[in-house]
Amino acid sequence: MEEITDGVNAMNLGGDSHKKNRIQVSNTKKPLFFYVNLAKRYMQQHNEVELSALGMAIATVVTIAEILKNNGLAVEKKIMTSTVDIKDDSRGRPIQKAKVKYLRYCDPEEFDNLP
Repeated sequence: MEEITDGVNAMNLGGDSHKKNRIQVSNTKKPLFFYVNLAKRYMQQHNEVELSALGMAIATVVTIAEILKNNGLAVEKKIMTSTVDIKDDSRGRPIQKAKVKYLRYCDPEEFDNLP
């Protein structure tokens, strides 16, 4: 868990356009439980976490959200869906991808009772 904390603290999120409690999930870059543990850490730090994904990674976000919910660590606050245009250089035209955002909330007292 300490290496995740170090990774969170070392992250450079860039400009003001990035929220400090947002996790942009990929289904190819990191294992599922990396994101689950990262979401737990963000909820401890910010009391809520926003999980965001595009395309095929949406299923990973849903799985993460369900793991957090089934373990009693979070409840859904808001779910937003949309489509975004992604430039596809091979086709020479933009393509649309599905986008989802889950906003999860956790009562800080719940973390005091974790084993």
